[in-house]
Amino acid sequence: MSQHPIVAAAADAFRRGRVVVVGDVSQSPRGAIAVAAGESTSEDIISFLATHARGLTCLAMTNERAERLGVRPQSSGDDGEGERYGTSIEARTGVSTGISAGDRARTVQAASTHDARASDIVSPGHVFPAIAHPGGVVGRRGWAEAAVDLARVAGQPPVAAFTQVLGDDAELLNAEEAAAWAETHGLEFVGIDALIQHRLASESFVTQVAQSTLETRHGEFVVRAFADRIDESQHLAISLGEVRGAEPLLTRVHSECLTGDVFGSRRCDCGPQLEGALAAIRERGRGVVLYLRQEGRGIGLANKVRAYGLQDAGRDTVEANLELGLPVDNRDYRVAAQMLLALGATGVALLTNNPKKIEGLETHGVSVVERVPLQTVTNADNEAYLATKRDKLGHLLDGV
Repeated sequence: MSQHPIVAAAADAFRRGRVVVVGDVSQSPRGAIAVAAGESTSEDIISFLATHARGLTCLAMTNERAERLGVRPQSSGDDGEGERYGTSIEARTGVSTGISAGDRARTVQAASTHDARASDIVSPGHVFPAIAHPGGVVGRRGWAEAAVDLARVAGQPPVAAFTQVLGDDAELLNAEEAAAWAETHGLEFVGIDALIQHRLASESFVTQVAQSTLETRHGEFVVRAFADRIDESQHLAISLGEVRGAEPLLTRVHSECLTGDVFGSRRCDCGPQLEGALAAIRERGRGVVLYLRQEGRGIGLANKVRAYGLQDAGRDTVEANLELGLPVDNRDYRVAAQMLLALGATGVALLTNNPKKIEGLETHGVSVVERVPLQTVTNADNEAYLATKRDKLGHLLDGV
């Protein structure tokens, strides 16, 4: 698959040993980093980073390399900004004080070779390891992840030197300022979101791990279990008929609702929608329900019950989430799209009243050929809930 042109240009520059700037355009205040391939990091590159970018010299690496080098995490979590730093390091040989540009370049190179071991470095030192999430920027949008993923996209070993880009006042430049800074120095600039989109478009993060038949009140279906290697969650595809084919596949993307799907809660329409989707697929003779483990629009079961308590006190579903400091809708349709692609269904007729599901699937490479409304009978307990979905969340609901 061809690369996004911006990603391709950045990867080409990185491959040729140039410094590349990676910024977080969606979260601009987080700024940007200047990054270079580990093994080709020279004294001149370290000098440029120190003189013009001004941040600490860091070395992004995988967890496997960190373990091989004996790098210990500074804490069990990250620093709150998406980074998991390890104890600082120095090359065991070939350095003096360790602080000079030449010494730091030597440390980066010593830790970046394909056969680097713990015996090649000492600690503490003047280079700061940053350990990337196994899923890269898809798993966490940190700087170590961005640097490691850029290296991988460029076909280089997943280890890279980087520093955050600071201004003349030693404060972080925001992403837009860093892009201008990159242009001033003749460097390629790429956004984290572009790296994420490239990886989602070119890689699959789901694996089918099991398959069986499933007898339901609507007849016999095929159930497939998928595992997401980014967050280790598991999801189901419940299908009828041949899922591959030229005709759009009737599809329901259904987020788990324990209270509605299992206990028959009347305060939502989730259970009836699931039943309606299975019935519609049975009637058509071909289709699939994707059952995603995203309870409470992605906020989790306990938070959903907390939100119920606030709804009992008069808040609507949107107000309750916001009062708890939670997203109104935290669902991610990446997994759904990749499950459909793994099943061979690139075009779907989507059973939904939610336009954001259409956008979510199409963003990740699935063509929504048709929207099929999925409305259920309202009751006195869910009328206000459905009105909120229509008025505040944009759901296409008639007659509510």
